[in-house]
Amino acid sequence: MATIAALYRKRLSRERGAVKKDWGGKISVALIYPNYYQVGMSNLGFQTVHGLLNDHPAVVSERVFLPDEDELAIYTRANHPLLSYESQAPVRSFDILAFSLSFENDYPNVLTILELANIPLMSGDRGEDHPIIVAGGVATFMNPEPLSEFIDLFLLGEAEVLLEEFLTTFLALRSSQLNKEGTLRGLAQEVEGLYCPSLYRVEYKEDGSIGSFEPSTPKIPPAVTVAKRDTLEGFPSTSRILTPSTEFADTTLVELNRGCGIGCRFCAAGYVYRPPRLPREGEMMGCLDEILADNRRLGLISPTVSDLPNIEGLTSHILEKGGSFTTSSLRASSVTGELIENLKRSGQRTLTIAIETGTDRLRRVVNKKVTNREITETMVRIARAGFFHLKLYFIIGLPTETRQDVRSIVSLVKSIRHHIIKESRGRKRIGRIRLSINCFVPKPFTPFQWFPMEGVDSLKDKQRLLKKSLSAEGGITVSVDVPRWAYIQTLLAMGDRRVGRMLLSTHRNGGNWKQTFRSSDINPDFYVYRQKDLDEILPWDFIDHGIDKSYLKEEYHLALEERESPACDVGGCTRCGVCG
Repeated sequence: MATIAALYRKRLSRERGAVKKDWGGKISVALIYPNYYQVGMSNLGFQTVHGLLNDHPAVVSERVFLPDEDELAIYTRANHPLLSYESQAPVRSFDILAFSLSFENDYPNVLTILELANIPLMSGDRGEDHPIIVAGGVATFMNPEPLSEFIDLFLLGEAEVLLEEFLTTFLALRSSQLNKEGTLRGLAQEVEGLYCPSLYRVEYKEDGSIGSFEPSTPKIPPAVTVAKRDTLEGFPSTSRILTPSTEFADTTLVELNRGCGIGCRFCAAGYVYRPPRLPREGEMMGCLDEILADNRRLGLISPTVSDLPNIEGLTSHILEKGGSFTTSSLRASSVTGELIENLKRSGQRTLTIAIETGTDRLRRVVNKKVTNREITETMVRIARAGFFHLKLYFIIGLPTETRQDVRSIVSLVKSIRHHIIKESRGRKRIGRIRLSINCFVPKPFTPFQWFPMEGVDSLKDKQRLLKKSLSAEGGITVSVDVPRWAYIQTLLAMGDRRVGRMLLSTHRNGGNWKQTFRSSDINPDFYVYRQKDLDEILPWDFIDHGIDKSYLKEEYHLALEERESPACDVGGCTRCGVCG
């Protein structure tokens, strides 16, 4: 298939840092990002895993992505199975297919890729000659159950800890010539953080909730402990391959820290990555120097970059070494004048800040720990510093949200715009405000996991209110997500194994979720719109992040009382259970 091979070789020729290893005597792993090349190569987690796999002397890892429209047309015309990037080998020829999953909305693409590779979709239909299908990534260690019928093994946790033990055990089991079932069972028994769905039984109550979730044999652990690094000592995660064909073109991404200790009650990353971990400052400085010797453009990745201790010193160091940087999201209450000045010197012209709501009351509900006054003061500070565009994130449909909370978004944004204009007098250009309005999607392992998603029609009504109220304001644009897709995301985030049937049906009917819902024997509203009982068994309760469920319940009640709780005090607090 010369055309696809030529296309892949052309992309490879534009990359810096790509590795192509000889297959001889090695475990072959197709590392798959179930979205387009441009999206996958912008994902630091995917790049990190690819590098770790190829660092192993007994492994060869090659990348696979969802074909875009043009690629798919070529595959279809040639009737050829899906190929890997590095050597253009058939995906089915690999020993292991490993999916890297960050987002629930990519779940349908998993089935598309398996079909393009001529691999049976259901794990029970695959034989000894098929690859072992593995999945990991943050979406899987929140809730892997909707994919449990399609994936042989889930690696729940952080790759730096999991991969070495998994690969060592896999090599040992393969040398003993066990069949696939024996290999899967051996891996599940010996590797911490490994979950094999076929080795667990689920029973349901008459009301549809889970009655029991148990291993099929005493040798399999009833709970799967998520593997995590104790510290971030050593070289932090950085992108190994640079390409011009991504959102961060030819930029080296650098992970500044992992996890967030603020404790926003809607944010899964603030819980499943506990405890928050920082590299040693001296090690980070040394890492930056090594990267800058090879590439002057850095992308600083963190849940909230401005919360990082001495972020001003780190960014000043990059500038002093002749480099430049861009940042991910900032927190309004921690943006300092020095950081703003460094961002300005680096050439960043758009600052992203997650404000979430328009009222202090609702921020107390979500434990955001920032007020309208602090937000306004930060916006004034930014406007005084110079020309910046602002991208502001808001969430609608949060628990306890009222109509007044939504209207207050309008008031707050207009106030911010007023201050920007006032502080920008005499300048030729005034920065624009771009609002990103997102629907609340409940997530596992958060205090909001028991709340339902708000109705699609109600969310659409709130979106119309915001658009209408702000459309006449100059310098403000409003973008909204699609409530129906938020509904699908909630279904996949909160679903149990039975949701896999809906996923399969949707794949077979060409992506028509409405048709699937009409024919389903289970009402999808059960997962999306139902208020869950605090004591029921949830589909992900078998996963152990070290977080006490009683702590999440306490946070749930604090939210209803509109009360904040303190941020993480790593090592000095045992409240959530992770540091206990």
